Amino acid sequence: MIIIGCGYIGRRLGARLAAAGATVTGLVRSDESAALLRALGLEPLQLDLLRDPLDALETAGADVFHLAPPPGEGSEDPLTGRLIDAFAAHGQPRRLVYIGTTGVYGDCDGAWVDETRLPRPEADRALRRWDAEERLRAWSRKTGAELVILRVAGIYACDRLPLARIRSGQPVVSAAEAPWSNRIHADDLVEICVAAMDKAPAGAVYNVCDGHPSSMTDYFLSIAAAAGLTPPPQIPLADAPGKVSAGMLSYLRESRRLSNRKLLEELGVTLRYPTLAEGLADCFT
Repeated sequence: MIIIGCGYIGRRLGARLAAAGATVTGLVRSDESAALLRALGLEPLQLDLLRDPLDALETAGADVFHLAPPPGEGSEDPLTGRLIDAFAAHGQPRRLVYIGTTGVYGDCDGAWVDETRLPRPEADRALRRWDAEERLRAWSRKTGAELVILRVAGIYACDRLPLARIRSGQPVVSAAEAPWSNRIHADDLVEICVAAMDKAPAGAVYNVCDGHPSSMTDYFLSIAAAAGLTPPPQIPLADAPGKVSAGMLSYLRESRRLSNRKLLEELGVTLRYPTLAEGLADCFT
């Protein structure tokens, strides 16, 4: 198994695979990240995927998880392009599971969204992910290598909650104006990645979420309540520019409710945390 971009989720995934007896190589850039992989019993491969030669990346016949995010600017993902070139030079994977984003759907005005909806990415962050999807689909058609795409919602876990933001008193948009948002617990995402590699039909696309959307403001208020913190102040949406970060403002411009029915039915996954309430209860009880 090869995990390209073996960061927070990659380390969890690698540890899960190694515990099941797999030999796992994780691609990272820094010495610190490499040390973290070794501590988990994983084999690190240090490469800068945008700059270094990729001769050491041996992918022929491999099962590959592609978790590496695209560059932070522009509307394309040249990193995925370099990976595809490396596959051609050093051997095609048997199967690649790409961890993308539900942001490719764009703003859906709060509508329920399943995998049949035509993506309409708007923000550059989503356009880069859509570019990666399109590159990988073209690669799969050309080579016959199997591809599965996971469009992942916001990821949370006990050690991945916006507690510092809440403690600092940063505002949230008023509950009446807050857009719909979606999420998945990190532990459930790991199990979904494993199931996608093992069971998904080639070419499949899945929304990865818990299937219980809530407003973005409800997300912050729920975390504050569970952690015993003062709830963040609420402001009108019109006042958000200049009072919330540019990244948060970008998310506030999109609203959608994601269905996970296909994921549950085709992959047979049982979520450990099917709602945010259950995920937070595990953190604070």
